[in-house]
Amino acid sequence: MNAPRRIKRDIDGWIILDKPTGTTSTQAVGAVRWALSARKAGHAGTLDPLATGVLPIALGEATKTVAYVMDGQKRYRFTVTWGQETDTDDSEGKVVRESALRPTREAIMALLPRYTGTIEQVPPQFSAIKIQGERAYDLAREGESVTLVARQVNVYELTLADMPDDDHAVFECECGKGTYVRSLARDIGRDLGCLGHVSTLRRTQVGDFRADEAVSLEAILALREHPEAAAQLRTILHPIAGALADLPHIAIDRHAAERLRRGQAALLRGRDAPIIEGEAYATCHGELIAIGTVEAGMFQPSRVFRSGGIITS
Repeated sequence: MNAPRRIKRDIDGWIILDKPTGTTSTQAVGAVRWALSARKAGHAGTLDPLATGVLPIALGEATKTVAYVMDGQKRYRFTVTWGQETDTDDSEGKVVRESALRPTREAIMALLPRYTGTIEQVPPQFSAIKIQGERAYDLAREGESVTLVARQVNVYELTLADMPDDDHAVFECECGKGTYVRSLARDIGRDLGCLGHVSTLRRTQVGDFRADEAVSLEAILALREHPEAAAQLRTILHPIAGALADLPHIAIDRHAAERLRRGQAALLRGRDAPIIEGEAYATCHGELIAIGTVEAGMFQPSRVFRSGGIITS
């Protein structure tokens, strides 16, 4: 006989997954969703299969806040292997160019300011960028010539962390949305004349979500058979509002919360009413109610939440 089908649960909040190498972001989300029997799940910011580290997974109502996490700053630690450039700009690709040159520490340090600030960057051929409706990596895998246009990205910090030997250098980077670490490695290698590609990559932070609070995929899969799975899940489930740290916060009363949940604007009353304009999020007694826009003392909701980060069934 077939085992009874598990009932999907409404789980609202964020899981900060420490993605293992060799797993795609989509596979990781699917595994988490299966393990938790979650009705709805998505992720904020794709990691390559080679990469490990912070992959924020949104469950239920948290999927409404994915864009805010994706817009947040990210931190990476990555190793560049010198002497070879690959078609994917990482170690999973085919070597397309080679060089016997190796850079000195002084040469690397002198170059890094060029890659800090707002820079022009061409994404890798094997990337999720769309070209006439098709993903660049799909076209590249089919052998088509892929030409991607340079675009502006923000690199807030890029430091040389280690040089374990002549063939490798370890970097740490803080960057904005749309920055490709693989492109940084490729372009730095070209400028140094030695060529290079990413051989290890770990994301250590996305917005306010950090690696030191991430949970392994094995630990999450183990919850499926844990006798106290619900209690254990609550210890690793982050509230939805954790994605909204860059927005102003407004505390409202129950009357205003009821109006917002009906999709109606609410007047921010009293002498303690915040003096802000623009996008913000509202909570009532610690529970997330809505994201919206404040204008002339009124809060107009744009996204309304049924819960602020709990297991509801």
